[in-house]
Amino acid sequence: MAAYRTKQRSEIADYLASIPGEHVTAGDICAHFRAQGRAVGTATVYRQLERMVSEGTVSKYIIDESAGACFAYIGADSHLGGERCYHCKCERCGRLIHMECAELNHIAAHLLADHGFRLNPMRTVFYGVCADCAKEDEDGSAEV
Repeated sequence: MAAYRTKQRSEIADYLASIPGEHVTAGDICAHFRAQGRAVGTATVYRQLERMVSEGTVSKYIIDESAGACFAYIGADSHLGGERCYHCKCERCGRLIHMECAELNHIAAHLLADHGFRLNPMRTVFYGVCADCAKEDEDGSAEV
């Protein structure tokens, strides 16, 4: 049975589908619609996002307790059945990088087989410095 889709739900889903693989917050979504002159309430956005998470068309990522949840459109053919996604967070600029990597899948398999530990890729975050910030370091323009 298909889920009931309101106009706002469809607009939110369409926006997310237009930016596949990007992570956005509920605030980002509200700002997008506000910039287009369309008011969508924050509570509505959260409610619709949670429904889409429950249906499996949107992934929810909580990177750390100090930041709000991020959401990414994965569509009806979710990657959860195939390649797992991990995340890298730049400690300098805060950028969140979505990453699908077969090598990390091998590490997850090793952790399970050899250590009895099941890694949760939806909550696995590697912290470090992104390529842009590292380049600034090489150029000598980054703050120390």
